[in-house]
Amino acid sequence: MPEYICPHCKNPIFDDEALLCLYCGESLGRSKGFISSLKYSKPKVIAVVVTILILLSFIILIMRS
Repeated sequence: MPEYICPHCKNPIFDDEALLCLYCGESLGRSKGFISSLKYSKPKVIAVVVTILILLSFIILIMRS
């Protein structure tokens, strides 16, 4: 099963990180959001973000009790 279908020429794209279609050269229109920026960042940054999220969820849990 193809990983992604080009919206312009409808050919399958198997490269997860491709931004342009290999067949027609058009943009695949993949957005770069917060999650994708975390995918390519350093492990230390990811650890800090996860730690902050855990602390915030713990604080919210304590406040609701």
